[in-house]
Amino acid sequence: MTDTKRKGSRSAKDIPASILNQLNLGEIETANLVEWLAVDQKLLLENVLQKMERTHYIKPITDQINSLQKQTVNTINETIGSCILEIATKQNDIEILPAIQSHQSDLVRCWGTYTIGRNAQLSITEILSKIKPFAADTHFGVREISWLAIRSALIKNLDESLNMLSKWTNDPDENVRRFASEATRPRGVWSEHIEQLKQQPELGLVILEPLFSDPSKYVQNSVANWLNDASKTQPQFVIDICKKWQKKSASKETAYIVKKALRTIEK
Repeated sequence: MTDTKRKGSRSAKDIPASILNQLNLGEIETANLVEWLAVDQKLLLENVLQKMERTHYIKPITDQINSLQKQTVNTINETIGSCILEIATKQNDIEILPAIQSHQSDLVRCWGTYTIGRNAQLSITEILSKIKPFAADTHFGVREISWLAIRSALIKNLDESLNMLSKWTNDPDENVRRFASEATRPRGVWSEHIEQLKQQPELGLVILEPLFSDPSKYVQNSVANWLNDASKTQPQFVIDICKKWQKKSASKETAYIVKKALRTIEK
């Protein structure tokens, strides 16, 4: 879905007006983080909902965005996705959710992840099943938001989530394998911590063990960051696991993970 031929601008002021207009219309994907942060999500929301003939959604969602104490890309994503879900549920609008979730705009698909993650009617099995295509999305932003969107549900159903995600570690898609690790990081980034994994990181071994020599740098970084998170509360656990993996494997992949995992301990 991402247009790999187009390179994004290095700063917001350098984004051509024509590109920014297309982004705000939801006609193209963002090419990099600069563009992702530059999109006016309220304007995008208005344009997308007008095209979908859902203008009655605009004001209640915009009011919720305006009431946010802190407006960031992430808080706005969550607010829009949650509000779309709430309104669609009340009005039995069964068409809008699939349209949002499969939209050509990466930011609109980000909203779509929250229509899954915040759906209290879904079991954790259904949530993870529905979020998997987003975990494999070709766009970096959608992949990052996808695990944030289901984080609360994952924490509430930790044992079941770990069991299900352990099966994702064998997926041929590196993005899916990386999701299994990233979504369960004890501390995570911009997200609620998983207190049980901070104290009992051994519970995460069902996900970490299959990935200790993964060929993908994307996955390696996540596994190393997972262990680095754990090292801040259970350093000996991380030291022991790294020693174990070094005995199992002399690969450069394992060496890279171990070095990065121990960076806080060895400071």
